[in-house]
Amino acid sequence: MNKTSIDITNGNNAPIEQPTSELSFVEQVRRGELMSANCPSREVLRHITSRWGLLVLISLSEETLRFSELRRRIGGVSEKMLAQTLQSLEDDGFIDRVSYPVVPPHVEYSLTPLGIEVKEQVTGLAEWLESNLHRILKQRKPREAALQE
Repeated sequence: MNKTSIDITNGNNAPIEQPTSELSFVEQVRRGELMSANCPSREVLRHITSRWGLLVLISLSEETLRFSELRRRIGGVSEKMLAQTLQSLEDDGFIDRVSYPVVPPHVEYSLTPLGIEVKEQVTGLAEWLESNLHRILKQRKPREAALQE
């Protein structure tokens, strides 16, 4: 199959090769063409892999947390950025937000089943990063020294 083809199936679940140009716009959007500038999956990818998005997903992996608990757990995040990140992840269906009608307001955040799935993916990235950080930092030093000369 070439780069301009997508694998789809017919009614008998047999693969059919179909050029992307022959797919309807709705079908292309449904499939998500990540390399395309107009692909809606890019926005979701940005939400998941942003500095705060990744840390929120990991923080909620073990338990339900309130806003203030999340903010304390994720050092350096501002209220504004945490609120925006939570809203984006909620809009994407990765986080459930439960607001209790009490004074003062009590809001809890937890992962949805979809959020648990994506958390498994980003946890692997975070684990790789932590175990290879020394190698990454080692690569930075020669480049930083060369830039200062």
